[in-house]
Parts: sequence; structure tokens; C-alpha cells
Amino acid sequence: TVKMTADENLEMLNKQRSVRPNSPHFTIYQPQLTWLGSIANRITGVGLSVGLYAYGLAYISLPLMGYGDLVSSAYLTSLAASAPFWLKLSIKAPIAAAFNYHTFNGLRHLGWDRGYFISVKGCYQSGYAVFAATALATVGLCLI
Repeated sequence: TVKMTADENLEMLNKQRSVRPNSPHFTIYQPQLTWLGSIANRITGVGLSVGLYAYGLAYISLPLMGYGDLVSSAYLTSLAASAPFWLKLSIKAPIAAAFNYHTFNGLRHLGWDRGYFISVKGCYQSGYAVFAATALATVGLCLI
């Protein structure tokens, strides 16, 4: 070891850093089912949570501000009944898809916790199964 001053240490560190390769950014990688699924699971979880908390907050606060009729069952039922089919579907489909994907992917994670589908092949098979189950269940919920 060589004794160096703090300034010499900093200079040497900066010189070493200048020749180190940068970590590649994720945009140069080909998208993989595993990391796309992970990102989708996080996004659907956050989206469902935000929607639930927003509705809960509206349900509690709107009556206090004199707008309680906006969250009453009768008003929401009449609003849904009078909405055109395309509007119902455009609201229902993303919510159903997010709910189904997050649910099925959660079951997949529970399978991993039990030791199932841990191989690369099993991971991809279960990922495709989650996408297929999500598509089928979303269509089913949209038809209700």
C-alpha cells in the first residue's frame, strides 16, 4: 500500500472510474417474459390499489361535502344502466384485466413459494399460462 493524501486518493479514484465500462441500460436488452411479467404485476398492483383507495376516499369524503348521491348505489346503478356498451367495456376491460392478471400471477408466485415451476422452462410455461388465464377470465368478466 502507498500512503496518499485525500486529494491523491480522489484523483486516483476518478481516473479509475473514467476507464470502467458503464452498466448497460435495460433498453438494449431483448424484452423477456420474466421481467415484463414482473413489471406488469407491479403496475397492476399499484393501479388496483390506487383505484380502491380513490373510491374509498370518495365514498367517505363526498357525503361530507354534500355530494353523497354521487356514490349511492341507486345513482351508480342508473349511471351504469344508461352508459353505452362501448363505455362500459372500455372501463370494465382494463379493470378486469388488471385484477385477473394480478390474481393469477399471485397464484403463480404462491406456486413458486411451494417449489413448483422454478426451472426456466417452468417459469416460462407458468408465465404463458398466466397470460392465457388472464385473457380468458377477462373476456368472461367483460361478458357479465
